[in-house]
Amino acid sequence: MKAALVCGAGGFIGGHLVRRLRAEGYWVRGADLKRHEYSDTEAHDFMVGDLRDPYFCRQVIDRRFDEVYQLAADMGGAGFIFTGENDADIMHNSATINLNVLDACYKRLIRRVFYSSSACVYPAHNQEDPDNPNCEESSAYPAAPDSEYGWEKLFSERLYLTYSRCYGMDTRIARYHNIFGPEGTWTGGREKAPAALCRKIAAAPNGGAIEIWGDGRQTRSFLHVSECVEGTLRLMRSDVRFPLNIGSDEMVTINQLADLIAEIAGKRIEKRHMPGPLGVRGRNSDNRRIEQELGWKPSLPLVEGLRATYAWIEQQAQQQPLGVAA
Repeated sequence: MKAALVCGAGGFIGGHLVRRLRAEGYWVRGADLKRHEYSDTEAHDFMVGDLRDPYFCRQVIDRRFDEVYQLAADMGGAGFIFTGENDADIMHNSATINLNVLDACYKRLIRRVFYSSSACVYPAHNQEDPDNPNCEESSAYPAAPDSEYGWEKLFSERLYLTYSRCYGMDTRIARYHNIFGPEGTWTGGREKAPAALCRKIAAAPNGGAIEIWGDGRQTRSFLHVSECVEGTLRLMRSDVRFPLNIGSDEMVTINQLADLIAEIAGKRIEKRHMPGPLGVRGRNSDNRRIEQELGWKPSLPLVEGLRATYAWIEQQAQQQPLGVAA
């Protein structure tokens, strides 16, 4: 039986990844600061602790694993990343985790390690036009991310690449683009746009109003978590040694995203635009390279992923009622 380690297994993507690896017959160890908030883990072994602590990290990586997935990070949506208040924690916490995990893997002679980077590494000046953002993989340099979160991700990419180049490790790097789906953070300030809008619309009466940061014409693409896991496994088991985008190329405005969710909910919704942290003006996954290298790219329509996500968040909101503007 092959063995896999998922760091960040108590999180959204990590929880889904553990489930998929179990279904493929792997023995799975999960590690995180906390257990999964919305479902019981399917990991054979789950270790709760702080991966910033090198001693705990060595306890987690105390044996050989066929595959290690490093998803643990201090992160969240625009309301967490772009305020500036969390920048020191974001950089210190995530960089420390990556330094610890990668070095522990190297010392255990573990060769294949996956790192979840982010589309936030791309230069802000390439994403000013909401209709024509440039997120082709090679455009990450010269570097000019729009956030400290992006700078930390870019540093950690280079960390993994140097371990591959200097120590012969088979590191794999994915630049995730706005992953969403059931069992993800949907309230509390770290949620991303799809979850926040699902929550607001679920709580709003028919004909009611929801708040949207900015003018709503900023663009993004959103990838369902099932496609994220599929792309992650395909990349991990490939020979691709450079970063690849894993994201949808179905770009929408935030206003359009809200309209799609309102239609799924069967509600008429008024959009009230207000100041708030926004990030770049436009972002969309460029999938030419992943299709060329892996013969695959995400294809699930956004509306299909939103249906399942809205149903799950609506159920959560009914169990824990929240105000529309929360």
